[in-house]
Amino acid sequence: MLYIEDLEVELEGKRILRHIDLEIKPGETHVLFGPNGSGKTSLLMTIMGYPQFKVVGGKILFKGQDITNMPINERASLGIGMSYQRPPTINGLKTRQMVKICSKNKEEDEDKTVELAKRVNFVDFLDRDVNAGFSGGEIKRSELLQLMAQNADLMLFDEPESGVDLENITLVGNSIAELLEKQIRPENEKSIIRQKQARSKMGLIITHTGYILDYIIADKGQVLYDGVLSCTTNPREILNCIGQMGYKECVRCIVDKN
Repeated sequence: MLYIEDLEVELEGKRILRHIDLEIKPGETHVLFGPNGSGKTSLLMTIMGYPQFKVVGGKILFKGQDITNMPINERASLGIGMSYQRPPTINGLKTRQMVKICSKNKEEDEDKTVELAKRVNFVDFLDRDVNAGFSGGEIKRSELLQLMAQNADLMLFDEPESGVDLENITLVGNSIAELLEKQIRPENEKSIIRQKQARSKMGLIITHTGYILDYIIADKGQVLYDGVLSCTTNPREILNCIGQMGYKECVRCIVDKN
């Protein structure tokens, strides 16, 4: 459903992503590791279509369409959504209004908005301006609420654990798992089979800590190092490798192994 081939991206005249190849199939969730400044957020912003990230080579396909030069709003309408690490405060726009803007059905009744807000314990924030005075955990829950309303097919998460305290991390992790249809503990074998048959949502998650892996079933892990997507393997293996040897040696080790 998402296919990226030989992607080259520049920001302010500097090459920041080089020869990126990535495929995420329906139902798959990928976890993206990498040090600060390696290009992880730039990759997500490029997929989302931010014009300052200039594609100078390669292409991005989504649902069989070439979206390489498609504007952000059209990509969102096509089914791509993103949860930002540091989303802006929007004074004068209520969270309740934002949720309705994100919804594919703009005529959804008030009960639906409240129902979604209850899932992330956010009903009391619906009449506050978007992100105004919100804590880190509240911002993440606001972002999740908007993604729930959008019901996107491909969801991009930029460090969902960042700025989230212990009280909120379980709610955030479980909500992401539910959005991606990737809950980590199905009730029984039959529900595992049903989940595999029903999954269609795709996810690409940036993480530094790996805490998100305690809540979701991730299919693949990848390392983005110095603007290059270096390897694809089990995300737990990558996390352990990074912890033991650091990013540079981890990339060399996994590439040599493959």
